[in-house]
Amino acid sequence: MTDLLNIAYVQPDIKWHDIEGNLRQYDTMLDGISDADLIVLPEMFATGFTNQLDGTAQTMDGPLADWMLTKAAAKNAAVAGSQIIYDNGHYYNRLLIAMPDGRLEWCDKRHLFRMGCENETLSPGNELKIINFRGWHIRPVVCYDLRFPVWLRNTGNNYDLLLCVANWPTARHSIFETLLRARAIENQCYVVGVNRVGTDGLGIDYAGGSSVIDIYGGVMSRLPENTIGIGRATVSLSKLNAYREKFPTILDADGFEIDI
Repeated sequence: MTDLLNIAYVQPDIKWHDIEGNLRQYDTMLDGISDADLIVLPEMFATGFTNQLDGTAQTMDGPLADWMLTKAAAKNAAVAGSQIIYDNGHYYNRLLIAMPDGRLEWCDKRHLFRMGCENETLSPGNELKIINFRGWHIRPVVCYDLRFPVWLRNTGNNYDLLLCVANWPTARHSIFETLLRARAIENQCYVVGVNRVGTDGLGIDYAGGSSVIDIYGGVMSRLPENTIGIGRATVSLSKLNAYREKFPTILDADGFEIDI
């Protein structure tokens, strides 16, 4: 168990449908990371946000997962990012988390973005996942999931860190930043939100603004908009637990069940 978790988050300009080109870009960007526990890439980090399955979908034992596991071992860090994954007859927008010990954890995007027709090609996730890593309980989610507070409600303080990977367009960028802070406040947790920059193959613009939000809803670390780069933050489990003990809103929380 570690009290301090060192986070590095990557804000790229994703090359459209170019998996090999994007992995070369990440190879270069990750070269300078040597002391992170958790390295976070955006949603569909190897292709950009797409509904095209041919040439973009991967498998759990394919080259993209192998690349993530190789990086995790080399950096002694968990490496997270989502991609379209074909598994058991279905396609998912799956957030993969490669562990340095060779394990591959994942969760599937629950809320598919119907305005982008994602629900017409992919299957929704049906499992709420919390991953234990170095004594931290991490709740991984993907982009549009961030809009749904019931799905993300931290019942019983079950997780310490909410991890959201995204391709969140510039047109709704202020909503992204607002929701990141709101989820931290209402769930008394740290939040990591990782976005991309640039223009994708459909002409959609992305401003980035990737950030780490503290347990009070304040911005701990943030990358400038429209800038390729790597951001860093260190979060404290003891600080989080002390705040929860001093200000235990969970004791007054409403009970409910999620229908999955």
